[in-house]
Amino acid sequence: MIASGKLPDVIWLDRGADVERLRAADMLVPFDEYLDKYPNFKKWVGEEAINMLRSSDGKIYQFPNWYTSQPIGNSGYLVNKKIYESLGSPVIETTDDFYNYLKQVKEKYPNVTPFNPDLAIDGQGLDVLFGGFANDYTPAYVANRAVPQGDKLTSLFVDPVFRESMQYASKLFREKLMTQDALTQTKDQVKEQAYNGTAAVFAGASPTEYGAVGDSELKKKDPNDGYIMIWPVHKPGVDKNKVWTGTYTQLGWNVSVITKSAKDPEKIFAFLDYLTGPEGTRTLFWGPEGKYWNGHDEDGAPIFTEAYDTDVEGRTKMMDATVNFQWNGNSVFIDKSKMKHELTLPVDKQSWEARWQNEITWKTQDNATQFINMAPAPDSEEGIIAASFEEIYKEARAKALYAKSDEEVLSILDKAEKDAQAVGYEKLLAYKTAKWQENLKSMQGN
Repeated sequence: MIASGKLPDVIWLDRGADVERLRAADMLVPFDEYLDKYPNFKKWVGEEAINMLRSSDGKIYQFPNWYTSQPIGNSGYLVNKKIYESLGSPVIETTDDFYNYLKQVKEKYPNVTPFNPDLAIDGQGLDVLFGGFANDYTPAYVANRAVPQGDKLTSLFVDPVFRESMQYASKLFREKLMTQDALTQTKDQVKEQAYNGTAAVFAGASPTEYGAVGDSELKKKDPNDGYIMIWPVHKPGVDKNKVWTGTYTQLGWNVSVITKSAKDPEKIFAFLDYLTGPEGTRTLFWGPEGKYWNGHDEDGAPIFTEAYDTDVEGRTKMMDATVNFQWNGNSVFIDKSKMKHELTLPVDKQSWEARWQNEITWKTQDNATQFINMAPAPDSEEGIIAASFEEIYKEARAKALYAKSDEEVLSILDKAEKDAQAVGYEKLLAYKTAKWQENLKSMQGN
């Protein structure tokens, strides 16, 4: 697209290298002159996050999606309530407790999968486990393939916490306490198990998405069935309040950029700004006024109708229809609006997602803003190293899961470290360290 000079008016993409390539080619429209004219971007994104969005020329070209100034996220552990209670509702706090519980499930329910780690090929439940093996160990370390030590980022393969977490995951897998399809199953297969109640525990980046529907489906057959969430499991000795199953960043996930192919870029910015404001957000997320909400309060939050509380299936379908396709989702507005209403209801009347977000998931997500924008340009030397490293990493993690012993897990990770260093991992870590330090300075306003 850069070579042809013919671009869409708007491109929705990941932050980082590709945005900078478009900017360097003079193909993007800066937003700076619009910020005071249209109020929502400046108000809701906030000054600190806006500074993090600035390109090297000091201008802003990116409109963030699902940005936030407070904890958000849905990662964690989903537990089949009926199976749990039938086994005596045992304490599941430590990794030892978790292992023993899965053994109980395997023994008493031979046709049930003890533990489903969602799409383990993408990390998912494995990353959730990782966060429980040391205080303040965030899944962002795995996502960035690097672990902070002092003011430097160091190898993931030699990190003792990562190594121990992989030994634990491998043990669950080889003892068939984890689904043997962990690396090959699809999201539809995960959902099928959740809706049918054929797995005792799920863990992943957002198990609430299928947990809410699964809870509703199981309750149709038995009001005492369904799902609960538990506080993240942790290695004995780790502080339960320093365990993170997932992360959020102030800049959210993706960004929209307006290209110079657009005939009226200001009109496009005005539209995006409207969508991220209260009126646009409540209409996009909860549908047109009338069914699930009528009017709004002084903060712009929708006043929800009886249908919002009673038509759980329809409301969930409405919300899920756009949750993964919003160009500029406003996390804080949505979460505050939703929770303001939910907290006026008795616990048993609250929406399933809101209850567990309020009690567990939002409290166990770590702010990983300092680790954003660390991927090198694909055609740079570091980018080529990163591509080679990624192949080594994915193969090593898969082999480690299939290992026949704890010793073999370490042997696989040792070989991966050697192979990674041979393709230039140290140079990639140096690049990421520099980007990390730049982020820390930007966040401090320097």
